[in-house]
Amino acid sequence: MSSNDATQKILIVALGVCLVCSVLVATAAVSLRARQERNKELDKVKNILQAGDLPTRGVDVLEVFREQVRTVVVDLENGESLTPEQYPKGFNPETFQIKEAADSRVWGRAIPAEKDIIHVQRMPRYMTVYEIIHDGRIVKLILPIYGKGLWSTLYGFIALGENLSTVKGITFYEHGETPGLGGEVDNPGWKASWKGKEAFAADGRLALEVIKGKVDTREPGAVHQIDGLSGSTLTTRGLDAIIKFWLSEAGYGRFLNSLKERVPHEG
Repeated sequence: MSSNDATQKILIVALGVCLVCSVLVATAAVSLRARQERNKELDKVKNILQAGDLPTRGVDVLEVFREQVRTVVVDLENGESLTPEQYPKGFNPETFQIKEAADSRVWGRAIPAEKDIIHVQRMPRYMTVYEIIHDGRIVKLILPIYGKGLWSTLYGFIALGENLSTVKGITFYEHGETPGLGGEVDNPGWKASWKGKEAFAADGRLALEVIKGKVDTREPGAVHQIDGLSGSTLTTRGLDAIIKFWLSEAGYGRFLNSLKERVPHEG
């Protein structure tokens, strides 16, 4: 066998090994991507339940979600909830993703620069919100929220009680803030401090705010205030902007006002 023949065989074997490896890597990547997407969706559902103070440990979270949570599609431009027949073409609340909806020319819209306090440029026109129903009443309303922190865009949920003012929970399921600083949004103690706070003043004015430093509980406004994150001023500002944007008319304001008019709630 000539040296040329030997070299050719080696190249053919090497090429074959490369092709086999490429197929295996591609197959693994596809398989893992599907698993990662499923895990991401499960984590999102888990965070919805946590925001609504529903069980997530030792249970099938998807079953709890199906049995206790109702998904509603809202047109943020007019505050109206939509029936399935009114959904825009191709819109599926079960596969709804904020990023995709915001970027869509049909489902999303640009935020005017002077109103973009959350620094994301675009937002969905249609949002999925989540209602926990008991005895025919909405006892909790879970709203998706998002906006820029220091290093990343934070995605989460805030839950309001049946009076549509008392905060029942908050959670963030995706962010890239610095652990120990802005990453303290994951701290259970900090998240628990939101419970019982009032988003709106008696006159209906949006009053909830994330302040710099600690809340002075002796002050009358303390019921509307959340402790800032120690050592992370910019993430604190971002969180405050997220709340102010999404609970105002720029976000869910029209929907909340419409809901208050249509559904009787206890104060």
